[in-house]
Amino acid sequence: MVIMTDLQIESTADRIVAGFDKINEKVDTMRAERLNDPDSLGDKLLKAALPSIAGFVAGKVFTVLWNRGTSRRKSGAGALGDGVVDDHESFVMSLLFSALSAAIGAVVSQLSDRGSQAIVDRRHRKQGR
Repeated sequence: MVIMTDLQIESTADRIVAGFDKINEKVDTMRAERLNDPDSLGDKLLKAALPSIAGFVAGKVFTVLWNRGTSRRKSGAGALGDGVVDDHESFVMSLLFSALSAAIGAVVSQLSDRGSQAIVDRRHRKQGR
């Protein structure tokens, strides 16, 4: 038979209350951070949507230009873009396309991210006056 003393019950209750106090402090900290955040919902949406849309559009434009450029390059048998896709051409073209696509995506992503942050900063400066 297990007998719990009042001391054991009090120490367990104290640990539970201390755990709830830690949770409460964390919630208060998170609430304060949210209330002190200068970005509105619109600012956050702009900073998320603009780089995504710009990256999507840049990717589609690059794909169209790539397809148009590779279909026009027909300069003899065995050359890249001769209309016959062999293993070498497939590998080289795939590698070149993926490298250029990634590079363009990274540049557009960085520039549009900076641009959206500049727009938000400008709005904050105008609202502060």
